[in-house]
Amino acid sequence: MVAKRELLDLLLSNARESTDDLARQLGTDADEVAALVEELEQEGAIRGYHAIVDWDQVDDEHVQAAVELNVELDRETSYDDIASRIAGFSQVSSLRLMSGDYDFAAQVEGESMHDVSRFIADRIAPIPEVTQTVTHFVMERYKERGVEFDDHDDDRLSVSP
Repeated sequence: MVAKRELLDLLLSNARESTDDLARQLGTDADEVAALVEELEQEGAIRGYHAIVDWDQVDDEHVQAAVELNVELDRETSYDDIASRIAGFSQVSSLRLMSGDYDFAAQVEGESMHDVSRFIADRIAPIPEVTQTVTHFVMERYKERGVEFDDHDDDRLSVSP
C-alpha cells in the first residue's frame, strides 16, 4: 500500500510525472497510484496542479505583491466571511489567516504596480471590516514553491572583511 504522504511529496516536487514514473519511485503499480491520486482529488487533498512561471522570461508585464491585512470583526462577521469576500477577487492568488501582527496575508497579482495599488485601494481597503493594508511589492524572486531562480545578475560589488 502506497503512503499518501509519499505520493503527495512526489507530486509537490513534479506534478507532471507520469503515473508509471510515480509508481516506479513508490515501488508499486501504476493502477494503484492512479486510484490513490483520484481518491486524493475527490477528498479535496489535491486541489489543483500549477506551473511555476518565471515572469522575467515572458514578454508580458506581471507584478506580485504580498499584502498584510488587518480586520475588525463584529458579532455578525467572522474571519471566514471576510476571507470569502477577499478570495473572490481574481487578482488575489493566495489568502491566508495569520497569527502575529496582522490578520490576513494576501498574494495579489496584476500587470503593473499601479494596477495592484489601485486594486488594493479600490476593492480591498473599502471593505468595511478592513482596518489596515500594508503592501509589499515583490522586487525579485529567488525561490518559489521549492524551485530556485538562479539566473540573477547581481551587479553589486562583493564586500570582503
